Amino acid sequence: MALIKSISGIRGTIGGKPGESLSPLDVVKYTAAFGKRIITEENKIIVIGRDGRISGPMISELVTQTLIAIGAEVIDLGLSTTPTVEFAVTAENAAGGIIITASHNPKEWNALKLLNEKGEFISAETGALILQDAEEGNIQFSSVDKLGCIVQNNSYLNKHLDAIVDHSMVNKNIIENKKLKIVVDPVNSTGAIFVPALLKKLGVSESDIIVLNEEVNGKFAHNPEPLPQHLSQLSAAVLSNKADLGISVDPDVDRLVLVCEDGSMFGEEYTLVAVADYILSKSKGNTVSNLSSSRALKDITEKHGGTYFPAAVGEVNVVAKMKEVEAIIGGEGNGGIIVPDFHYGRDALIGIALVLTHLAQSGKSLKQLRSGYPDYFISKNKIELAAGTDLNSVFDKLKTKYKANPLNTTDGLRIEFNNDWVHLRASNTEPIIRIIAESNFETTANNIANKLIKDIQELI
Repeated sequence: MALIKSISGIRGTIGGKPGESLSPLDVVKYTAAFGKRIITEENKIIVIGRDGRISGPMISELVTQTLIAIGAEVIDLGLSTTPTVEFAVTAENAAGGIIITASHNPKEWNALKLLNEKGEFISAETGALILQDAEEGNIQFSSVDKLGCIVQNNSYLNKHLDAIVDHSMVNKNIIENKKLKIVVDPVNSTGAIFVPALLKKLGVSESDIIVLNEEVNGKFAHNPEPLPQHLSQLSAAVLSNKADLGISVDPDVDRLVLVCEDGSMFGEEYTLVAVADYILSKSKGNTVSNLSSSRALKDITEKHGGTYFPAAVGEVNVVAKMKEVEAIIGGEGNGGIIVPDFHYGRDALIGIALVLTHLAQSGKSLKQLRSGYPDYFISKNKIELAAGTDLNSVFDKLKTKYKANPLNTTDGLRIEFNNDWVHLRASNTEPIIRIIAESNFETTANNIANKLIKDIQELI
């Protein structure tokens, strides 16, 4: 059982003791604390939505009734996506929002992702206050005459998708004329509703959209994190259907991963690179990604005359850096695309529209498009943490060992090895250390990661 409180929200497994999992008592406590900190007398509106998880209806009901108990006016989007809820918060001029999803985590997990009035993840400072209120019981519920209310609103699928089609960088006509055949793997969650609907609005024929694992039941057909080892079914379906590409999204549709027409992986790191290449070809500007993302984005940015800036891991950190440097595109190397003139949140849906526009305009196949980008290899690994592990001590010892190398301690520890690097950090969403290394050569990236894994195992 696990309960993790971080800038990524309140995340935990279903079942178990309060305080040690995402129990009903924890859902109520943190929802109430969030609501009381966010709503005001002038604005009591909170937008909620959920992905397709088995526990979604239960958690949603707990969240809704708790918000009503503190006097909030709830707009419930029902089955939705993270970017759609973010979009709806600003469209409704709401005080904030809650997305009920554990993103890429397996089915036994769920979470509360907390949004401010801008439809962006709350700051670390606000989060700390909410956690303090929850732990100290600093919550006042409303009297019977001041209870809140709920309105069901299913209009935001079309509102969000129509806004994407109308975006200045999206070209429906060129996509429609390309007559693409596309296989989609939404892994039994809300991508099965939203992605085919988007493709149809972009002019892809319904007969050319093949959807795998399309029943929205939360019984994920495979591990829902869109990594190569989990996408063999999609890869095979692209080949057997002679499709132009495959699209994979995670359960809450904020990460986008592509499969080329030959069944090979485009690479989750290269989703952002491809979108940035397209955006920067139209408008010169700066870019941002996190410290665990490929340096290919820096290469592409500088090729187009812009400047690349790194940020700490976590969407809220990437967004803050994007605002600081006025980036025109940014995101994370896990397939997360942030288009700031649309909204400051990872959005696989606008990512799809921009990739398809870029692909159609290029006149190339997806494989040919990929071959035009720098070829780096990233080795992504993790080590499970025992309770009470002193990570600060581990990192301090590693800093001493590698003091001759350039070090970055903005977020965990990043060590440079000439043109190669490794980034070590505690996950915001799981009780693990992530070890991510990059090199021009796959074996070198793996060797660097394995060397640091051995170092860590000797220290914990």
